[in-house]
Amino acid sequence: MTSRSDKSDSDPWPRLDVGGHAETSQSLLLWGQILGKTRLALSPMVNHWWQVPLMVTARGLSTTPMPIGDRVLDIELDFIDHRLVARTSDGAVESMSLCDQALSGFHAEYMGRLTKLGVSVTINPIAVEMVDLVRLDRDARVCRYDPDWSNRFFRALIQADRLLKEFRGRFVGKASPVHFFWGGFDLAVTRFSGRRAPLHPGGIPHIADRVMQEAYSQEVSSAGFWPGDARFPEPAFYAYAYPAPAGFADAAIRPAAARYEPTLGEFLLPYAAVRSAPDPSADVLAFLQSTYEAAADLGKWDRARLERGP
Repeated sequence: MTSRSDKSDSDPWPRLDVGGHAETSQSLLLWGQILGKTRLALSPMVNHWWQVPLMVTARGLSTTPMPIGDRVLDIELDFIDHRLVARTSDGAVESMSLCDQALSGFHAEYMGRLTKLGVSVTINPIAVEMVDLVRLDRDARVCRYDPDWSNRFFRALIQADRLLKEFRGRFVGKASPVHFFWGGFDLAVTRFSGRRAPLHPGGIPHIADRVMQEAYSQEVSSAGFWPGDARFPEPAFYAYAYPAPAGFADAAIRPAAARYEPTLGEFLLPYAAVRSAPDPSADVLAFLQSTYEAAADLGKWDRARLERGP
């Protein structure tokens, strides 16, 4: 027999603990913030800041269309051809290579490409949700890019996006789209109980408290997928509740590989455990459902009203 870990790179659940994982993930986080801040600058406000995330496409991550006067603009990180591609509705296209390069150089070329498209936009150059102060337009650090890892991550995102959308479809209450938040660098979906939440304390690096207070203005159960960071350097599916009801951290969650991580205040299901499971999709859906049930039951949500029947 051949284990999942021995399968070829065509595996829909590819290994992510290879190559330039940490360096490429950090580069994509910084580049993604530049795209996301562009979307923030150009798009009209939507509740909970839903106008600013990126979306998974058939080639990578996209801003989706943004208004620029009487035209629209979209910008995509293409993880197949490894290019950033910007397109406008009048047929103009500009692109640049995704490769090892200085962060400030990426920012400068990006802005130059937008100028060639006739797009003028000003973005806040300070990276968010990072402890260190990073100016996207001035930081000379070299952003490393491993095309193989980037494509692996993209293929994992496709699976996560598919399953999060299936999970979202079971809920008839208010729910977010499945979208990619460039600050935390995670793909997420959020369900709402319909009740107001206590005021969020804020305190997120380089983000005004009012931003988090808008994002978490209502009671939520949220789940998603992210490649890890310095606190937990392992790709994983995650789930949390805000506010977390009493007993949430001690809830019985499926599958057995899932655990509560107190330093993050979240349940985690390591990606490595998912890809080695006999049925990865079933394990992910079990994790999403059981963590939601813990939040909803302990929080006394009106599940009969909020959920779709068989």
